[in-house]
Amino acid sequence: MEKEQVIVWVRVQPNASRNEVLGFKNGVLRVRIAAPPIKGKANQELIQYFSHILGIKKSTLTIAKGTTSKRKALGISGLTPDQVREQLAKLAMPKKGRPPV
Repeated sequence: MEKEQVIVWVRVQPNASRNEVLGFKNGVLRVRIAAPPIKGKANQELIQYFSHILGIKKSTLTIAKGTTSKRKALGISGLTPDQVREQLAKLAMPKKGRPPV
């Protein structure tokens, strides 16, 4: 039986100076990733970054759609939709109030 996933749409900006959540725009979470979009490095870094900020194992995260696109569907297992919403709301706060990551 397949685990149920919460899908979060993200728009990834690779080659950034650092990993950073910028916030939501039109229902899509905008994220900067330091890794280049070469041979899946940005995708790997995205998974590692979200694992860190959500406090979950990398194995519970997948890129469900968009592996070669800037717009990706990030699948998150092991958290309820409410837990994901709560965590992402904290990360998408204005920079002044945003917790350090």
